[in-house]
Amino acid sequence: MKIELIKGDITKQEVDGIINAANTSLLGGGGVDGAIHRIGGKEILEECVKIRNRQGGCKVGEAVITNAGKLKTKKVVHTVGPRWNNGKSDEIQKLENCYINSLKLAEENQLETLAFPNISTGIYRFPKQLAAEIAIKTIKNSKITIVKKVIFVCYDEENYSIYENILNKK
Repeated sequence: MKIELIKGDITKQEVDGIINAANTSLLGGGGVDGAIHRIGGKEILEECVKIRNRQGGCKVGEAVITNAGKLKTKKVVHTVGPRWNNGKSDEIQKLENCYINSLKLAEENQLETLAFPNISTGIYRFPKQLAAEIAIKTIKNSKITIVKKVIFVCYDEENYSIYENILNKK
């Protein structure tokens, strides 16, 4: 699997699937989640409402998949990252699960190219360095075969520099 890094806007990526850092309600929010819902349009929200009505939302570390509305992608994989609680609430395993479960859904839906944001590093306050290490390690160690390329899309310079340093070391 090829791993790429860019600084930019995840909603503008032309890939098979975009990963959304969602919240448990699946009804949109701030940051990446808000941007994906805003630009993707009501089709994404409508499908999220159906999922929510069927299963009650999405648990931390889990993932669900929807259409992509007006985005330049086939699907949106919504995953709920953990809120940082100083490592006292199994946050590391939950963040790993976000990546594992997103990759599994991508594989099941034949998505070959994915764009991931920096999950949990915004309002959920997960330490950026640790989050990047988990993201890269989990993607590299996955046994996924259909996904051919993962792009880490960093919105800010700080996350971009962290990812760049880790990727250049390996």
